[in-house]
Amino acid sequence: MAFGGFSDNKPGAPMAEINVTPMVDVMLVLLVIFIITAPLFTHAIKLDLPNAQSAPAPEKPETVTVSITGDGQIFWEKDAVTEAVLAEKLAAAGQKKPQPELQLRADKATRYEVLAKVMAAAQTSGLTKLGFVTEPASTTSAVPAATTPASSPSAASSKAK
Repeated sequence: MAFGGFSDNKPGAPMAEINVTPMVDVMLVLLVIFIITAPLFTHAIKLDLPNAQSAPAPEKPETVTVSITGDGQIFWEKDAVTEAVLAEKLAAAGQKKPQPELQLRADKATRYEVLAKVMAAAQTSGLTKLGFVTEPASTTSAVPAATTPASSPSAASSKAK
């Protein structure tokens, strides 16, 4: 009952080779099964489908861009507006059917207070589609330059107020 060879003189050492024949047999059987069944997956049933009218595809709603600079100035598209004019324009946009999508573009140095006021005005005017526009991160520098609070422009402007 020696598995390592036919000689009775050698002590029974474990076999060091891996027998890959059964694995190759299984792989060939699987290959044959896939070759036979692959055409069955592409077989389509021929049907005479009825014709139907559907509603036209909905139009893509317009987009309105509201930009906020670092010092808090608000722009509707490319025109500078005050908070009161912005509220009027947002109310007019909220009445449109379909509602336009409001895209907010805010500078990194923009105070959260200004951004929150614009978002609240959009919500009270009934606009439900709101998106934030960002720029993709640059791949040239993996780590952004660190700024100290004293050298940051937003920190300087907040200390002046």
